Amino acid sequence: MRTSSLTGTIAVLTGSYTPDSGGDGPGVAALRLDPTTGHLSYDEVETLPVSGASFLAAHPSLAVVYSMNESDTGTVSAVARDGDGTLSPLGDPMGSGGANPCHLTVHPGGEWLLTANYGSDTAPGTVAVHRLGTDGRLLEPTDLVVHQGSGPVTGRQEGSHAHQVLVDPAGLFVLATDLGADAVLTYRLDTLTGTLQQTAVNPMRAGSGPRHLAFAPGGDLVFSADELSSTVTCHRYDATDGTLTALSSAPATTAEDIVNQPGGIVASPCGRFVWVTNRGADTVAAFHVAGTALEPLGEVPAGGTWPRGLALVDGHLLVANQHSGTLAALRVLQDGTLAQPHPPVSAPSVVCALAL
Repeated sequence: MRTSSLTGTIAVLTGSYTPDSGGDGPGVAALRLDPTTGHLSYDEVETLPVSGASFLAAHPSLAVVYSMNESDTGTVSAVARDGDGTLSPLGDPMGSGGANPCHLTVHPGGEWLLTANYGSDTAPGTVAVHRLGTDGRLLEPTDLVVHQGSGPVTGRQEGSHAHQVLVDPAGLFVLATDLGADAVLTYRLDTLTGTLQQTAVNPMRAGSGPRHLAFAPGGDLVFSADELSSTVTCHRYDATDGTLTALSSAPATTAEDIVNQPGGIVASPCGRFVWVTNRGADTVAAFHVAGTALEPLGEVPAGGTWPRGLALVDGHLLVANQHSGTLAALRVLQDGTLAQPHPPVSAPSVVCALAL
């Protein structure tokens, strides 16, 4: 990730499954995006072998990135970025508080790391909190909440499965999706002790399997990618108590006679558009937000197969195509539709991307 000869480009890190976690990727890798052309490139490729790096989150003020290590004995890792782009471990990995961690985020104050652990067939989903040092390294765990519940989809909803944890735009509440329990749980984080207090349980449609959420910029609407029902749902968000009310829903893809699972979801900074990846249809679908209704704008090829992670970077959507091992940059047009100006780049077992 050397930048001296690449002024005007944006640094991007990718996360991938490694050979010891069922893939053939390097873990964490660095590349560049040219925001003018949408061209992706590697420059003196910098990698760090973080096992099962299926999601990345940046510290809000330090040159530190966090990754989970997705496995039945889950851990989380801190990665330091030097001025020349060199990646190095920052301290030792720490237990994630559950099996198969799949999402994490740093609280806006920079003092706490929140991790969603999917769980397993025998272990429930959990949400964990770790204290962060002044240099960004992981310190002691301060709380662990265990989710409960189940849903009607055989093989996927016999128990709880926490899938995402994020802080609302006002920084007041922590929301955790649970794919297995068809719910979004709301917590308050005590920023002195690092403990979570549950304040609400927001039930979702039975069998919908909420995977990820994306807030509209005003914070009054939140959109969910519903993995098991292959839908996208618009919810009203009440910032006074962290509750959600479903308002409208739309199919995530128009493809028929396939099993489709929405993955990543992103809302535009203007609040007028939402995009979602479709694993199965292998597309990225665009929607116009008309009040509280979701109007399909069409979908385009994802630039590979099994598009999982989705990140909005300076007018482009970065699409991590896990099974084909490709990373694509789709240009966002003024009407919210998408175009692919350049061929995707090779990125073995890639599952997420993070702009720095």
